[in-house]
Amino acid sequence: MHRLIPLIGLLAACTPSPPTVTGRGSVIDGDTVEIHDQRIRLWGVDAPEGRQSCDGADGAAYACGRLSANRLDQHLQDKTVSCFEEDTDRYGRMVARCEVDGEDLGAWLVRRGYAVRYDRYAGSAYVLEERAARQDHTGIWAGAFTNPEDWRRAHR
Repeated sequence: MHRLIPLIGLLAACTPSPPTVTGRGSVIDGDTVEIHDQRIRLWGVDAPEGRQSCDGADGAAYACGRLSANRLDQHLQDKTVSCFEEDTDRYGRMVARCEVDGEDLGAWLVRRGYAVRYDRYAGSAYVLEERAARQDHTGIWAGAFTNPEDWRRAHR
């Protein structure tokens, strides 16, 4: 009987935690969603700000912040979003890894060039997705842009 106790503990440790929040997500901006009146900042990514513009491959400016939010909104259309809390930011928002149909939204945004990995918080997450987006000149990587964190600092 005593040999079963460690096995039961191991099974409990391997059981994935349920999502903190699940529901239909409304897009606030390219890296923030709202589910059941709760604002959730996507962990490990930083999308261009709503008022931010970038230069496309042709050198013409476009509203990359709005585009990022619009593409995320299209991706979430009528799908259930599951978020797993990682932290709380200085504004009191939940910071979470969120997914749709098992796909990580942060990875999805970064791979398509709608967001960059947030170096300070992401650790080694999304490195491959960002590298692929850069190499393929996808989204913001097709032209020139200011890192969203730097853009915010300059436009306070």
